[in-house]
Amino acid sequence: MIHFEGVTKQFGNRVAVDNVSFSIDAPQMVGIIGRSGAGKSTLLRMINRLTPATAGRILFNGRDVLSLKGGEKRRWQRDCAMVFQQFNLVPRLDVVTNVMLGRLNTHGTLKSMFNIFGKGDIDRALSALDRLGIVQEAVKRAEELSGGQQQRVAIARALVQEPQLVLADEPIASLDPMNAQIVMDALREIHERDGKTVICNLHTLDTARAYCDRVIGMRDGVIVFDGAPEALTTDVAREIYGADDSFNEAATSTALDAPRQRAGAVPLSAGAMTPAAAAAV
Repeated sequence: MIHFEGVTKQFGNRVAVDNVSFSIDAPQMVGIIGRSGAGKSTLLRMINRLTPATAGRILFNGRDVLSLKGGEKRRWQRDCAMVFQQFNLVPRLDVVTNVMLGRLNTHGTLKSMFNIFGKGDIDRALSALDRLGIVQEAVKRAEELSGGQQQRVAIARALVQEPQLVLADEPIASLDPMNAQIVMDALREIHERDGKTVICNLHTLDTARAYCDRVIGMRDGVIVFDGAPEALTTDVAREIYGADDSFNEAATSTALDAPRQRAGAVPLSAGAMTPAAAAAV
């Protein structure tokens, strides 16, 4: 499905991603972990073509996405949706319009310039918001929402792109544990319900174990671990983070309550919260 072959990114004399090669041959939820500066974000930005690679190939269904230009590159960025740590919403626009911005790559230049959306776009946006449990916030300005709600708006925007691949760059780094759990449930549900591969940069071990089918550990731009979450022991974590025996895993914990089971779990929508929980976030 997606194959990385010798992918490298160099900024001047610094190598941020160093000759990375791995494959994802079936839909999975993949977590990439590592300390700040390990190359996690750079890797995702190369997949989405937000950052050019220095060398290597990224093949998606046999096509090298690093070689795409012009309209083909824009279509790939539509097919490869990105969810960012800082949400990247337009604060003064209402929520439903922010979601519909995910449809711009499907429109012609003139319609895109004037943000002209049809009924089908509105229906898709409202459906995505309903799926994320926040359709009741559709007419509010994005800046009026909590951080957790804004991240769910960003995920809804990614959904209306109808992507083949979803990337999430530390989507819970700025959220409290309750909102972090809601956002991770939403990303996991996209993988399970839609059969999409989700690649998610994370900085917490408990989250990677609870939600991911596979964990990739990066250190100094190199993959130093690639395996099942059960194999992510404290000793392995020390290797990934370059830590000594004083390493305390609790320092990387988001303290998520009742993490969902990966295998055999009944998919849960982030909208399936109790009224009290929904009001709290």
